[in-house]
Amino acid sequence: YGGMGLDFSYNIAVAEELGNIRCGGIPMAIGVQAGMTTSALTRFGSDELKKQFLIPTIAGDFVACLGISEAGAGSDVANIKTTAVKKGDEYVINGGKMWTTSGCQADWMCLLANTSEGPPHRNKSLICLPMNLPGVHVAKKIEKLGMRSSDTAQIFFEDVRVPTKNLIGEEGKGFTYQMLQFQEERLWGVATVLTPLETIIQETIDYTRQRKVFDQSVLHNQAVHFRLAELATEVELLRSLLYRTVALHVEGNDVTKFASMAKLKAGRLAREVTDSCLQFWGGMGFTSEVLVSRFYRDLRLMSIGGGTDEIMLSIICKYMETLPTK
Repeated sequence: YGGMGLDFSYNIAVAEELGNIRCGGIPMAIGVQAGMTTSALTRFGSDELKKQFLIPTIAGDFVACLGISEAGAGSDVANIKTTAVKKGDEYVINGGKMWTTSGCQADWMCLLANTSEGPPHRNKSLICLPMNLPGVHVAKKIEKLGMRSSDTAQIFFEDVRVPTKNLIGEEGKGFTYQMLQFQEERLWGVATVLTPLETIIQETIDYTRQRKVFDQSVLHNQAVHFRLAELATEVELLRSLLYRTVALHVEGNDVTKFASMAKLKAGRLAREVTDSCLQFWGGMGFTSEVLVSRFYRDLRLMSIGGGTDEIMLSIICKYMETLPTK
């Protein structure tokens, strides 16, 4: 379908390299396009759907977005309210999606909707939804604290009719498909923060070395260079956890616990590194002229998007409870 047929470790290599871009919004948009919107379609979609949506998305001719979160259901995916009711050979879709990356410019959406009245984990389906259909309303582009180069939309659906052949895989399996995708999304997110964190630490070293306070460089203070050494160590530990998790994933193992741990650590470390380094920049750190202030805003999303820290902790706890007692 136009891809190179490589395993997931190559996605992570790309994600880590994209961290050299000096903002968070562009790597995030590429991640949504390259993996998050297309994961279930690649695994479970029909050949016809792949030709219609996957090929032009891989080629860059289509922009894709992911329709999961709603105003009342962010990390709580099971609580979404958008419905897709089957009428003949069509689904009639009503509801709305929130915080949709690339939603203002997308050509199609990978939409999660309730297709039956059954249990919340077995009544959802993923549907390829062209964004130019009647009844699709892009309400607004959302103004955000960070990721300001990223297009984030609020979208409503009013009696939108989509052919039933646009269903990805089996009806009622959408929640399961989405959970599989979330693990790769979280690992991609971890990989994209590694290089920015390294960059921020190095730029802070360079700045504090030349910035003088009381006739000596700020870096000359033991508290400063010890703190930077500690943060650099934490980044390397996160990298090791990521690489181990990716290797296990490529081998076909369930990495839900490790992916959740890595996502949790990445979100917290992104906050810790950017906050600590910004402090060492003093008043300059509070301006929009330096990279550390941008990443202080952009990387704050890591603890929220793709599942909050609290959701990661809940997942980790569940997996710990399954461990045998000695």
